[in-house]
Amino acid sequence: MKWARKACAALAWLAMAGNAQAIEGLVRDSISGRPIAWAVVVSGEAQQYADEAGHFSIAAGASVSARALGYRRRELPAHDSTSLVIELTPLRPKALYLSAYGIGNAELRGDALKLIDETELNALVIDVKGDRGLVPYRSAAVAAAGQKQDLLTVGDMPALLKALRGRGVYLIARIVVFKDDPLASVHPAWAVHDARGGLWRDREGQAWIDPFCHEAWGHSLALAEEAAALGFDEVQFDYLRFPDARGLAFSEANTEEHRVAAIDEFLASARRRLQRYNIFISADIFGYVAWNSGDTQIGQQLDALAGRVDYLCLMLYPSGFAFGIPGYRDPMAAPFEIVRRTLQRARQRTGLPGVRWRPWLQAFRDYAFDHRNFAAPEIRAQIGGAETEDSDGWMLWNPRNRYGAQGLAPVHPPLEGKPAGP
Repeated sequence: MKWARKACAALAWLAMAGNAQAIEGLVRDSISGRPIAWAVVVSGEAQQYADEAGHFSIAAGASVSARALGYRRRELPAHDSTSLVIELTPLRPKALYLSAYGIGNAELRGDALKLIDETELNALVIDVKGDRGLVPYRSAAVAAAGQKQDLLTVGDMPALLKALRGRGVYLIARIVVFKDDPLASVHPAWAVHDARGGLWRDREGQAWIDPFCHEAWGHSLALAEEAAALGFDEVQFDYLRFPDARGLAFSEANTEEHRVAAIDEFLASARRRLQRYNIFISADIFGYVAWNSGDTQIGQQLDALAGRVDYLCLMLYPSGFAFGIPGYRDPMAAPFEIVRRTLQRARQRTGLPGVRWRPWLQAFRDYAFDHRNFAAPEIRAQIGGAETEDSDGWMLWNPRNRYGAQGLAPVHPPLEGKPAGP
């Protein structure tokens, strides 16, 4: 991988040698001053990786942006000089999830921001398209898909995001991809069907989009581009999988090879579409995917996903581990080990460093075992498991968007995060 990036950087430099419009620069850590190897630099339609010493040379555009794993993305306006130093601030996001309803509810949003002010939290995961297909703001992408927006929860999303950015909040746009009842209802030809040819619905009565249907991808990709234009730092794709049910009809043969290829191609399309915005891309993944060698019958194959996204977000809720993990058959008794051992397993299988992983952690009542409320001990244990494996932060999930300070460090650390490793 590194040799390919070196070659890419060298070719880009040679192509622009002698070009007065080229910008030569350096990407470095704002705290330590150390160069950041392999940072992604974008200017206009041009993209380049910085070299091992943090240097880049790229055609000048209206602006120049840089991002690197474990750092906050930064964008600079047009620069008169042909040399530029871009400093990136280390950041490990520690986030709360807010649904389309939660971000629009003044009380829930205010409570979340109070916790960000008073604890180690520094980020929000916000539904741009939720589990039931709801987009909280007036969206051109929704209109283009032939859907009506009878319910809006946020009147002015650009103003809201500007205010959140002004508070230093790292913003992650969650987009539910293939579970999309509104889109399937408007375009039933794009949907998953049952064996009789009817529109298939899951246990919640929701229809899904056929992941093989490339035409249907455009809606989620358009929303991802909207999120990037609105100023989100990261786009996170959820329900990036096939339904976990049998006897369904798809537009292609439902084999592991085809399923994995469909997910891979969707993410490749997302990367191409979002390249000029230079934002991070992440994907939510079932926890057991780290333990299974195949695609878990849903198209999520760990190595394939790792090659397409910046951050892999394993859902490590102990309640979701019905069979435990090797050596720990009771997830309720081992929240630390569920998180630590699963991340450890994923890192061993892929060879990826901790900075590539940002897990979802459980902040809701158990539904599968003893129905305990996850309070300070369970939440802190999960955080400990993630941080032991040097993860790129973590995210707390509560579907009701009700959070407390239990288990959270009461004050921010001196820095946004620790410098990322090589």
